[in-house]
Amino acid sequence: MLVDKNSQGNVATKTFIGNKSRNKEAEGPRKIFSLTDRTHFLVDILLRLKDSKEAVYGALESFAACEEKFPLTVLKRALYQLEQKQQWHRIIQVIKWILSKGQAMTMETYEQLLCALDKDCRAEEAHAFWDKRIGSNLCSVPWQMCVSMICIYQRNNMPEKLIKLFSDLELQNWKPPDKAVIKKVADTYEILGLQDEQEKVLKKYESLFTASSKTGSMKKKGKRS
Repeated sequence: MLVDKNSQGNVATKTFIGNKSRNKEAEGPRKIFSLTDRTHFLVDILLRLKDSKEAVYGALESFAACEEKFPLTVLKRALYQLEQKQQWHRIIQVIKWILSKGQAMTMETYEQLLCALDKDCRAEEAHAFWDKRIGSNLCSVPWQMCVSMICIYQRNNMPEKLIKLFSDLELQNWKPPDKAVIKKVADTYEILGLQDEQEKVLKKYESLFTASSKTGSMKKKGKRS
């Protein structure tokens, strides 16, 4: 007899809930199932499900129903394990479900979602999410996250969007962290055939290249001495 993977996931989750309910009065759920046990259980269920948003959301709803409070710690640990397995599509589904519950609405979560979208070859969706949730208030966005988005644009051949983001950051008096970012911007101007803009940006931030060269020279002298 064939058993639907989605049904297996729901049955297993309900069994897990039932076991917790039977033992809750005697020992309490957290004594019966450790954080590690619950994380492994959730990851196992998620990996066994078919590629269906409804199936994943249903399993997450069932799992959350057996917790005393929203299981954010378990979910974060599960996401880490899914990252180790490079399950980018499943990570996207889990994070979107978490956000739909109004939970973990932090820059850390957003960056994790953007990274997963990039890895899952969904750069346009990453851009749409950036535009909707992050790009409208750049003054509160960590510079490393902005650099990550610039890299996503570069990797996915989205030069106009890269330049637009960089221009918006400059309007916020954003200071580039290193020459690598400026090199990406300069290379993008070259791709777009905007040599004048390329020269301008290299001239404006030439101190970053100079400082890097001086640091390298000092390190070499230190090794020789």
